[in-house]
Amino acid sequence: MNRRFFVGSTMAAAAAAPQAVPASDQVNVAIIGVGGRGRNMIHDLRPISGMRISHLCDVDQSSIEKAMAIIEKHNLPRPKVVGDLRQLLDDKTVDAVTIATPDHWHAPAAILACDAGKDVYVEKPPSHNVREGRLILDAARRNNRIVQVGTQSRSRPSTVQAIELIRSGKIGKVLMAKAWDVQLRDYIGRKEDGPVPVGVDYETWLGPAPWIPFNENRFHYKWHWHWHFGTGDAGNDGAHQIDIARWALGVGFPKSASGWGRKVFFDDDQQTPDSMNVTFDYGDKALVWEMRIWNPYGMEDQQNGVAVYGTDAVIHIGRWGGRWGYKLFDKAGKLVQHHNPPSEGSTDPEPHMRNFLESVRSRKLPNADIGIGHMSAVHCHLANIVARTGHNVRFDPGTETIIGDSEANLYVKRNYRTHWSTPKML
Repeated sequence: MNRRFFVGSTMAAAAAAPQAVPASDQVNVAIIGVGGRGRNMIHDLRPISGMRISHLCDVDQSSIEKAMAIIEKHNLPRPKVVGDLRQLLDDKTVDAVTIATPDHWHAPAAILACDAGKDVYVEKPPSHNVREGRLILDAARRNNRIVQVGTQSRSRPSTVQAIELIRSGKIGKVLMAKAWDVQLRDYIGRKEDGPVPVGVDYETWLGPAPWIPFNENRFHYKWHWHWHFGTGDAGNDGAHQIDIARWALGVGFPKSASGWGRKVFFDDDQQTPDSMNVTFDYGDKALVWEMRIWNPYGMEDQQNGVAVYGTDAVIHIGRWGGRWGYKLFDKAGKLVQHHNPPSEGSTDPEPHMRNFLESVRSRKLPNADIGIGHMSAVHCHLANIVARTGHNVRFDPGTETIIGDSEANLYVKRNYRTHWSTPKML
């Protein structure tokens, strides 16, 4: 597909004013990236009436085969299979896409999809860096597209109830929140660069990222721990907890991020920190982010959680017994309420995906609109910038850059190689 044809077709699609989709019409959804999370999306979409998986897109043939096995197991209509997402963007039968690629592809795919007139469900973090998040937001607004970020807590009934409890004044004046990710990750060891596996289009998998040789320790989930492709566990699991904490505080961008992050435990090929402690300052409130991915024992009875501190009480939001809920403690530290509904499992993707479908139909902003998702993702990126530079940073929300710090600003965006998916207007 030559560039002139591609750009022309996407501009024509974007020029059409979006219309609300009648409830009687099927919404055709293409899944971009059918690795572990992408295959889970098949399960997420399967029970939702009104959504049809029309396409699967991946550059790894083995992932496609595993995804098709799930399709066949559940007797779902057989979707088309493509290896180049541009084929999806030019297909007028595709209404929306879900993006479950490695982090470095989230923004390029989302921006291209918006410009092609598709609505988007993009996994967290929506961007690989601060600048990309703004570019997705701009693309969504100029094309009037729905973009939902995969932070499912925004649609989880028990978490919504906890936020409402906080807003009601039940815990007094809210001054601080703490988000944590304390779990035991795998040791990945060290591996030499090697040949690209049969059935993998590595050139497309790299996309706009600078070229480096193939390495098994930078592929299939392990890409999370390499700066080229991932954002570490701050952007992986931390994106969920940081988003809940920011939501509970009712704050936007921070004035500063201070603390540290580095590897203190794993001696392997992971580049990203295994430990972090970063505080975000908003002037009258603060958010503390704590991460240790070498602990088998969690913290506060859970691996990943949020504590919201008020002058009269504290609320913990997290999972107990594999189910989401919250705990309310009074001034004396006594547990006075534990809301832990059995209906809310460990992921609860359906309410969030249903909300996406509702937004596609109504054209109303979804619960985790890209404006919300970008603001929370900036916190993850700032935590990583503190870790990579080794010093505290001050953030300018107007320009979305680091104030007076040329070294830190190198990480606000990234270098790209020449590639058809490289975001424009950088």
